[in-house]
Amino acid sequence: MAREESRAAQLGLGSDLGPAPTAGPLIDSFGRVARDLRVSLTDRCNLRCTYCMPAEGLDWMPSEDMLSVSELQRLIRVAVTMLGVREIRFTGGEPLLYARITELVAYTASLAPRPDISLTTNALGLARKAASLKAAGLDRVNVSLDTVNSRNFHTLTRRDRLSDVLAGLSAAAEAGLTPVKVNAVLQPGINDKDAADLLQFCLDNGYELRFIEQMPLDAGHGWTRDGCITAEQILHSLSERFTLSPHAERRGSAPAERFLVDGGPATVGIIASVTRPFCGDCDRTRLTADGQIRSCLFSHGETDLRALLRGAAGVPDGAEGDEILAQAWREAMWRKLPGHAINDPGFLQPSRSMSAIGG
Repeated sequence: MAREESRAAQLGLGSDLGPAPTAGPLIDSFGRVARDLRVSLTDRCNLRCTYCMPAEGLDWMPSEDMLSVSELQRLIRVAVTMLGVREIRFTGGEPLLYARITELVAYTASLAPRPDISLTTNALGLARKAASLKAAGLDRVNVSLDTVNSRNFHTLTRRDRLSDVLAGLSAAAEAGLTPVKVNAVLQPGINDKDAADLLQFCLDNGYELRFIEQMPLDAGHGWTRDGCITAEQILHSLSERFTLSPHAERRGSAPAERFLVDGGPATVGIIASVTRPFCGDCDRTRLTADGQIRSCLFSHGETDLRALLRGAAGVPDGAEGDEILAQAWREAMWRKLPGHAINDPGFLQPSRSMSAIGG
């Protein structure tokens, strides 16, 4: 938190920030309203992507530190019914490893107003669960897939599971979890030449592809700007095979800048978090698997809602306790900084990796 406060002071956001609102949605001091909640269910994953974690994995969160399903349900209910959240995305780690995910989706779908419910997954096991997740109320999926070249897939993920991912994608489409979106990260010297083939695969199957610039959220803190395949490089590579033109529809708070492919209607998106930041339109708030609120992927401070839920500090069940949780959340988001500062000389990567934060 000290670094977060120091950064705020540099930006002139110290004591002049004023008090957070005591009612209403999750608004920050710059007028952005967070209506999109990313809920991390676990930090565990069954792939070992080279840009995310080491081959041996990480020191996973102890199970007793993670929120129970009832605690997750309570915080999701507070977010939807009291704080104006309209979109819930379940993330990880790999959220399909969470044993009670179908139950949690069904609970979320029962809330009023019903939020849009999505899932970011590597799709291992999705072929078995797609139909039941759809029946429970899941609306759509985002599948992480960086290449359709089996050799390069194995190099990137350290697992020979491409066929399982493809089966998961097919099952998602068949179950009606649409639009099925594919998220891809390009790595120099590994899959940077696979971009056009991946786009053709998605066009052939009716999936919506989004390329994401690699962000400094790897567990080993080995990210370098030189190793980031930029939006410009991605567009240049795709333009060797396809004609791309900017989409006329306004982007709004969506992270992806969309382009029509060969005149449309098919599109491809670029999420250029590093070279074309879109922090000014961000509408996201994040809940980690161990109950911490993060106002930004790159926050150096967190707000501990788990401590409010448990033990001597536990808030009571009912309206009074829910308002305590809601107000702590409002105050966390009120302090959100104007941007992630990746391009500032003094930028430091947060201690948590992407797998421990949730996408």
